[in-house]
Amino acid sequence: MGIVILLVLMFLKVRLGTAMILVGLLGYAYLAGWDTALLMIGMEPYVQTAYYPITAIPLFILMGSIVAVSGISQDLYNAARKWMGHIRGGLAIATVGACGFFAAICGDSIATAVTMGKVAYPEMKRFGYDDRLSSACVIAGGTIGILIPPSLGFILYGILTEESVGKLFIAGILPGITQVFFYMVTIYISCRLNPQLAPPIGERVSLRENAGGLKDVWPMIAIFILVIVGIYAGIFTPTEAGAVGAFGAIIIALMLRRFSWNKLREAATETAGSTAMILYVLIGAFIFMRFITLTDLPVAMSEFIVGLRVPKAIVLLGIVCVYIALGCFLDVLIVIILTVPIIYPTIVGLGFDPIWWGVIMVRVMEIGMITPPFGINLFVLTKAIDLPIGTAYRGIAPFVIADFFHVVLLIAFPQISLFLVDSL
Repeated sequence: MGIVILLVLMFLKVRLGTAMILVGLLGYAYLAGWDTALLMIGMEPYVQTAYYPITAIPLFILMGSIVAVSGISQDLYNAARKWMGHIRGGLAIATVGACGFFAAICGDSIATAVTMGKVAYPEMKRFGYDDRLSSACVIAGGTIGILIPPSLGFILYGILTEESVGKLFIAGILPGITQVFFYMVTIYISCRLNPQLAPPIGERVSLRENAGGLKDVWPMIAIFILVIVGIYAGIFTPTEAGAVGAFGAIIIALMLRRFSWNKLREAATETAGSTAMILYVLIGAFIFMRFITLTDLPVAMSEFIVGLRVPKAIVLLGIVCVYIALGCFLDVLIVIILTVPIIYPTIVGLGFDPIWWGVIMVRVMEIGMITPPFGINLFVLTKAIDLPIGTAYRGIAPFVIADFFHVVLLIAFPQISLFLVDSL
């Protein structure tokens, strides 16, 4: 009943954090009494936010905001264009590559899609690319944002399950790289089958110009290496990596003379707003989790599913389909907060690796974010670049097909996600 009421409140456009706090409080009071419920709701916001790993959230958001406002993302796209622009569909392939690099700093899918869309879409339009391909490669490329570390999705999953955020970051590297590869191959095949999607092959840029373009991407490479190598080598924790990365982004922006007090204010304001939203929803989730735990629903559901006389693969397929559907309607971070308390015990009970599942979970939800008719990335980007939604619908289909093949690969070969983790 509590879950049904929560869904009704969400469809009535009550803020998710408020809805979870309300349902959690009333449900807890019904089961344990008002005195205990009021004590719980008085303590829970402080207990859950006065938690050291949570400070990684604003730090990584700040790092991505600084990179965006300082124009480093434009340099990244220009360099990718020099390397890929000479082949048919090269600008679209360059856009996916740039999204992958930007994702390594941003950590959020929607932010990656909007930022790269404003940079790449006008360029592809200027060179005569079909709007279907131009929009679709940015929409799909944005989904890389939550897979390649640092990832806000992995941070939240780690906080909610008490799994190692550092291991989750490392586990996302190879799946993120293979996702970029799948998208590039999809663009190449699409342009070969339908040459009208992209203009004829452009001029090949000289090796000297290509090398010159690399000097423009060194800030992104430096920040990525600083963060990932630091975590991988055990020099600092993922939380400390957020601080190091944000500070490094500020220093690099100052060195490039692209930083000012106005840009700092813009980055700080965006960081504060995003952090407040995430923490408010997170507080609501923990209060709702208290109620859910008191009902014994997670344990009962886990025992029921584990006791079913069906192959584990069938159960896994059902859960994957549910996550794809949820991703059509809700942001990935919200889905993680809502579902992890219930699904995680089931996954562990079935004997699946929780680190591997973290990768699969965020990956399949990203498919929902680009799947018509309710893919969030579709609506966000088409609004940002003023494009008819039908055009994006027609262009995204090949990328959705590529996503399904990619997920099958990650499920069939868990070593792709766990190889680097096991080597630690």
